[in-house]
Amino acid sequence: MELLLMFVKILVVVTIFMIHLLYVQYFERKVIGHMQARMGPMRVGWHGILQPVADALKLFFKEDIIPSQSDRPIFFVAPIIGVIAGVSTIAVIPLWKSFSIANLNIGILYILALSSIGSFSIILGGWASNSKYSFLGGLRSSAQVISYEISLGLSLVGVMMMAGSANLSDIVNAQANSWFLFPQLIAFFVFLVSAIAETNRVPFDLPEAETELVAGFATEYSGMRWALFFMAEYAGMFIMSSLAVVCFMGGWNGPELPLVGEYSGLLWFVLKVYGFIFFYFWIRATLPRYRYDQLMSLGWKIFIPLALLNVIVTGFLRVL
Repeated sequence: MELLLMFVKILVVVTIFMIHLLYVQYFERKVIGHMQARMGPMRVGWHGILQPVADALKLFFKEDIIPSQSDRPIFFVAPIIGVIAGVSTIAVIPLWKSFSIANLNIGILYILALSSIGSFSIILGGWASNSKYSFLGGLRSSAQVISYEISLGLSLVGVMMMAGSANLSDIVNAQANSWFLFPQLIAFFVFLVSAIAETNRVPFDLPEAETELVAGFATEYSGMRWALFFMAEYAGMFIMSSLAVVCFMGGWNGPELPLVGEYSGLLWFVLKVYGFIFFYFWIRATLPRYRYDQLMSLGWKIFIPLALLNVIVTGFLRVL
């Protein structure tokens, strides 16, 4: 019976997560459209509400073109690795009090490990395509992930020191009275920028920079395989937004709302996560893309030293 309940829980969470992934790109197109004085999708359904469904059907039936000189087994597997890594990460996110698929004591390390595995999807896809544009995109992604994974991990060390645990539920419970956002402001800033770089979003979308690399690592992909890369990117956005909410903004903590009662925690969690996702879109509509040397300089010369400084200061304050 326990195994059946676990299976049902996984099925429900993953299904809802996939529906959110489907509609977050509609949300993005609408938000950026209005920021640029456009309407965004309007054709399919009321105000384009069925546009994601139409896009999914189109991509599912679209011809799957495979380059003749590609490394076929790796070319096939690469996009699947990204989606599996992204969806698997949701297992340790506590959606509200005492509700997560797996309550691991090393929740943060699990997320960091899977985000690193997800980057192999881009690296392998770029290499297996046997295209110079794809290969350059894969190389850029590998350097970017190595650089910003360090600052991302270090920015969370201060949070773990304050909570005394790497368990995500324990970290949320430690913020019952006050968020870690305020004492860990430097760490939050480093995490925010590193998360944008880690998910290859504007202004750090160098692995797929269309002005230089056509579509970077995804140049030779089409149809459903391209859609899997697309899903993995949005899954990464959700995970990083959820991690920011859990580690810095109190997770599900918030005043109880009269209409939803005991589910107030879940509603607060979802609202905070979508607030972060809106920030992703806002940045995309506002900032130009960085040069690659600027991206690397930021990571190694500013964010890693800042994150290390935050760890030292937090440790000193904890000792006092």
